[in-house]
Amino acid sequence: MPRAEAAVPVRMRRVAVVAPEKALRESLVRIAEAGCVEIDLAGDGGPDGVRGPATTRLRRLRTEPGQSVLSETPPDLDALERAGRADLLAGEAQLEERLGSAVRHGEAAALAGWCPEAEVGTTAARIAGAGGALVVLRSPRGVDPPTLLTGAAAKPPARTVRRSFTPLVSTYGAVPYADLDPTLPAGIVYVVMFGLMFGDAGHGLLLVALALLLRAGRPRRLAALRPLWPFVAGAGLAATLAGVAYGEFFGPTGVLPVLWLAPLEEPMRLLAAAVVLGAVLLALAYAAGIVNRWRESGPAAALYAQTGIAGAALYLGLAAGAGCLWLGRTAFAAAWVVVAVAGLVLVAAGLYATTAGGPGGVVQTGVQLLDAVVRIGSNVVSFARLAAFGLTHAALGAIVWDGTTALAGRGPVGVAAALLVFLAGNGLAFSLEALVAGVQALRLEYYELFSRLFEGEGRPFRPWQLPVEHSPVREEQS
Repeated sequence: MPRAEAAVPVRMRRVAVVAPEKALRESLVRIAEAGCVEIDLAGDGGPDGVRGPATTRLRRLRTEPGQSVLSETPPDLDALERAGRADLLAGEAQLEERLGSAVRHGEAAALAGWCPEAEVGTTAARIAGAGGALVVLRSPRGVDPPTLLTGAAAKPPARTVRRSFTPLVSTYGAVPYADLDPTLPAGIVYVVMFGLMFGDAGHGLLLVALALLLRAGRPRRLAALRPLWPFVAGAGLAATLAGVAYGEFFGPTGVLPVLWLAPLEEPMRLLAAAVVLGAVLLALAYAAGIVNRWRESGPAAALYAQTGIAGAALYLGLAAGAGCLWLGRTAFAAAWVVVAVAGLVLVAAGLYATTAGGPGGVVQTGVQLLDAVVRIGSNVVSFARLAAFGLTHAALGAIVWDGTTALAGRGPVGVAAALLVFLAGNGLAFSLEALVAGVQALRLEYYELFSRLFEGEGRPFRPWQLPVEHSPVREEQS
């Protein structure tokens, strides 16, 4: 997959499934088995909106179908009901819903939908054997295609890594079709922020070990989390590297030398590094926001939006100007103030254009401008929590280690007590800090970064996909 395509959602094409009435069922069965076409449904959609014979029998059966299954050939619905085959009845109910949504003209029938561009040829060839055709249509105006992130269409091992990061984005919302796909960079930024707050090489290696257990499907109760193992491993590796930089291995045990700084000894340096990292991440978020606004609505939106060029100029002017003043470079600070004022004017013009105009519009614009400036300052300072929670983790590790060393010199009983304190203390610190660091990294990702990437929400691509139960006769013939 080219790098340019990997940075955006999968390209979609508007398609129509066209077939003679007699071949429509088999064509749809092949569509369901391929699982790469989202079919538009008439009415409310869902089994509750259908009154076909399969749906009626499924309701009479009063049995949870579990996974729905389609029969390759039209089944005897009465026999399925007598046999209690709720899975096949549920599949037939879904098929009835799509058959009922078809547009018919004479002996031909058609259904509209969406298909990934790369799958159009393969899908067309698949249903051609049933007598159907997949016709590419012009995308309707004013309707955005559904979004399929590139991770779902990538090849292993890239697909494995991207899929593990996908919940970060999907929990926030569906990415608009026109926007950049933030899955991979969002995952990398998350694990880096998590590692800075959870910086302990020993605890990080425990997370890596946990990731390997998830990959092996252990424990079985957590088997559903197996796809997330690369995400957990990345977070553990980031925490390990941060711990090596801090000289932390299950606390300040002295096992590792300090390669960068000891958090408890140089808190201000750690705080400054966290704020600088946050400022860089915000600048990158604004850059992605500019691209998204341009792709969504064109150059005007990219110029005037708070998350576009105007907002980026305001942010860079304020941030760089403050940095220059702190360094004593007054002349450079004045130049950046000019940039900030230009950004403020552009933002004001964009905000005023969305109001009803007049004095009320001016007041509304003024309030929103004040909010924009305050938000920029608070968002930059918010990244100080990377240092704050890193210090908290280091402090807990120091407390546990001090307690361990204090007890270890008191004979055999003291050694046993020291071992208990070390294990219990690190277990508590690991559990508590992993939760806190995970939540705080998520908060920074959503409120400070994603709020600049997205202004709206898309619709996820939901292809119709069901397993097909093939008839023995067909299998022998094939």
